[in-house]
Amino acid sequence: MESGHWEWIWDMRFSCAAILLLTLAQCAWAAEPLPYHGEGDLPPRQDQALRQQLASDVCAAGYCELVASDQLSVALVVMSDSAPARLAMLNGHNMVYAASLPKVAILLGAMVAAERRQLALTEPVLNDLDQMIRVSCNDCATRMLAVVGRERLLAILQEPGFAFYDDDRAGGLWVGKDYASGTAYQRDPIKGLSHAATPYQVARLYYRLDNGSLLDDEHTAIMKKMLDDPAIQHKFVRGLEGENVTIEMRKSGSWKAFHADSVLVAHPTGSYIAVALIEHPDGEVIMQNLAEILDNLARGRVSP
Repeated sequence: MESGHWEWIWDMRFSCAAILLLTLAQCAWAAEPLPYHGEGDLPPRQDQALRQQLASDVCAAGYCELVASDQLSVALVVMSDSAPARLAMLNGHNMVYAASLPKVAILLGAMVAAERRQLALTEPVLNDLDQMIRVSCNDCATRMLAVVGRERLLAILQEPGFAFYDDDRAGGLWVGKDYASGTAYQRDPIKGLSHAATPYQVARLYYRLDNGSLLDDEHTAIMKKMLDDPAIQHKFVRGLEGENVTIEMRKSGSWKAFHADSVLVAHPTGSYIAVALIEHPDGEVIMQNLAEILDNLARGRVSP
């Protein structure tokens, strides 16, 4: 059979898969429970044109099956000074094991406790928090869990004013195990995960932190500073090398085939938040490719 015929068959198969994915995503979006949404929060409704373009670009890169099998979950928030934020997701409310990414929840818990005058931000505490985020220090994270309080952290995440975990809906950010050997002290009620996240809830946290609706000015500044200037140069960071962007917030995570990354990126005409969770042996490479796809989409550029 001539090569051109094979190419035609492949194009047809790819087109059908892409159409199926878009249809499934549309149905799933219609059935999604609306998450918590208060003043200064991320608008929960998706921009359908942006979502469809996201699905199309991810499919074109060869990742349709990963989305369909829930192995890939993505959230993109496009922001500018002149228009409301636009949200687009694929499996955005899919909670999965997220390795070190939920360390952002420990940082949040520490800042909330400090703001409430329940925790003193001493030099050792600030150093542990900084190293927990910047170089993903596991010992630091375990010490900070003890300082913040394991049960207190989970209570903060579920407070109505934060609602970063909601077991009546899709879950969200969860830390139920030390970042050390041993068993989990409290697995999440929905899926029984020890360290969990959904793309939507991570995007919400970054969005609220960026617009100042999460904490007071003092603790917002501390949290932002610790999320700035990542020391680990892989995944999204590697994929954005050479682009005219500034990574203003970032936390990633990896364990075996589980890969997670999250960034808030500023560019000359605006900014965006990108979050991805992947279960795949080649997750590192996929993350790098996704970074380029999401950057192009957020900036209105045509993907190569």
